[in-house]
Amino acid sequence: MEQETFDYKKFEEEALKGLKSGKEVFGKEGLFTPLLKRFLEITLESEMDQHLMNSKPEGNKRNGKSSKTVRSTSGTFELETPRDRQSSFEPKAVAKRQTFLGDDLESKILSLYGKGNSYEQICRLMHEFYGLQISPAQISEITDKIIPEIQEWQNRPLRNMYPFVWLDAIHYKVRSNGEIKSRALYNILAVNKDGGKELLGLYVAEQESASMWLQVLEDLQNRGVNDILIICTDNLKGFSEAIESIYPKTIVQSCIVHQIRNSTKYVVYKERKEFTGDLKAIYKATTLEAAEIALDKMEEKWGEKYYPAIKSWRNNWYKLSSFFDFSQEIRRIMYTTNIIEGVHRQMRKVTKTKGAFSSEMALKKLVYLCIKDITEKWVGVQPNWGLVMSQLQIKFGERFTQED
Repeated sequence: MEQETFDYKKFEEEALKGLKSGKEVFGKEGLFTPLLKRFLEITLESEMDQHLMNSKPEGNKRNGKSSKTVRSTSGTFELETPRDRQSSFEPKAVAKRQTFLGDDLESKILSLYGKGNSYEQICRLMHEFYGLQISPAQISEITDKIIPEIQEWQNRPLRNMYPFVWLDAIHYKVRSNGEIKSRALYNILAVNKDGGKELLGLYVAEQESASMWLQVLEDLQNRGVNDILIICTDNLKGFSEAIESIYPKTIVQSCIVHQIRNSTKYVVYKERKEFTGDLKAIYKATTLEAAEIALDKMEEKWGEKYYPAIKSWRNNWYKLSSFFDFSQEIRRIMYTTNIIEGVHRQMRKVTKTKGAFSSEMALKKLVYLCIKDITEKWVGVQPNWGLVMSQLQIKFGERFTQED
């Protein structure tokens, strides 16, 4: 059966005629929509001809047509797709389950969703800009398409060794079984041997705990991370023990900024400036010995009045003082979790309009799109990386120079 070919001359004549009559180019009644429909149906018929010629075993024939509603940026129309008896025809121009034309439209929807717009807001914008009637359920179907991508990203192999890793969690509200509950979103940020930043994974749990961090670290190990030189964390109880059980050689540095915040909550407002000024003499000291002398003086001056604050420094000193073994260039990188908190601030800009996520997967989808946007902007390496790298080579030897 000879199939119709697309007549470009006729296309041009009809387009010019429509324009002269004042007809809209795009939209439901636009002149381009029926021409697009015709072009696609002719293309699909041609694809079917080619498929039947190549069918094995032979004897496959046409078996009528199926119809579906297709939406595009130029309008919505009913598209007829030819069928074959063996149901082996896989059209390329418009795939079997495809109802939107062009990845560009879907990418626009994902971009809007990734910027924090709700499904209802996206539906309004699609109608306003493209004249498309899209339901929240259809928007959900489009955003669900990134789930396999999330799973692939989450399970991808990682490097053998990372010099610096920061661990921190951010908390969100999620609907579960008709109730709104808090969920901890675990993030792992690393600087690799080349000096570039990487987000290694995201994990969701009911709360932040050392036992959950243990599972996260086990996952990193299973994905190929055999060694981490330095990990910076907050002061969560049991954190260091969890790290040591998976990476016994890793140096753990508790975040100085977290420690300062925890200390000042015990101090009356009018004395905080003086108190934090005295703390600075500890963490700004040039050597461990000088820092310990400053801590002794701090205890003499404030120990009786603010015993819990000073006790906290004493109890956590073995983790707070790790960075004194390194040069100033390395200290600036490892002494605080501010670098990953900066990532969390960017996430909050997008997620702040969400009262509660409909599910954990809805949370993961939006955060993953945030991560994609954030990491695409990461270029270059950490400041003074050449100097830092040479110092790490001296300090850690083969642990740093090992091949990935």
